[in-house]
Amino acid sequence: MKKDKKELVSIITPVYQCENLIEETINCVLEQTYTNWEMLLVDDCTPDNSADIVKRYVKMDERIKYFKLDENSGAAIARNKALQESKGRFITYLDADDLWKKDKLEKQVKFMLNNNYAFTCTDYEKIDEEGNTLNKIVKIPKKVTYNLFLRNTIIQTVGVMVDTKLTGKELLMMPNIRRRQDAATWCQLLKNSFNCYEVPENLSYYRVVSNSLSSNKFKAVKGTWYLYRKIEKLSLLKSCYCFIGYSFNAVRKRIYIKKK
Repeated sequence: MKKDKKELVSIITPVYQCENLIEETINCVLEQTYTNWEMLLVDDCTPDNSADIVKRYVKMDERIKYFKLDENSGAAIARNKALQESKGRFITYLDADDLWKKDKLEKQVKFMLNNNYAFTCTDYEKIDEEGNTLNKIVKIPKKVTYNLFLRNTIIQTVGVMVDTKLTGKELLMMPNIRRRQDAATWCQLLKNSFNCYEVPENLSYYRVVSNSLSSNKFKAVKGTWYLYRKIEKLSLLKSCYCFIGYSFNAVRKRIYIKKK
């Protein structure tokens, strides 16, 4: 695809304790068929060798950019730093342990431009720490509204792309919370009438890491309740209603969605 400044894609990646996976993640970006991108990696004061690995890639490709926070601040602040430094029309997210198929960016940008969509998410496949498939593909509903998302928090960061020409950047600034900051951000977009549309193809890989925040089910439940009551400020009755839907859909995703 012909390079166009208006169609630059900014890829946001927080970096923290990912030395065993970050190379594979950066390489999947380098292999993209869509080449007009910048990858903004933000070092959240990682104590391992992740930063050294990133700096090596910075010397190899000028599209890869490294930033470091003054202190460990969490994924929300790291992503906000990258957002502030970004120059692309399209913003997309790739955590340091996740992966994309080679044509992810190309297909998603084309899909959004053809349909004039501001906010999309690809279907995604779950993999384990070694990159082996877990035989589960999660399909996004064709259109996710705010109320649907509250009952089914199915939008996954690895599949998200946003057209800031339509939304602006302000709605992508994540609240400074340690968990569910991504879900809170999608709520900001959805509440402002930017529905999320499915890119109807599995183009992303979400890695299930044993020690990740999302792998702790109790913390995930607690974070979702916090999202309802403290961030979205839902009534107790609506929070309970949404939580029942969230619980049902969480179980349904684990049991019924299998790779074909």
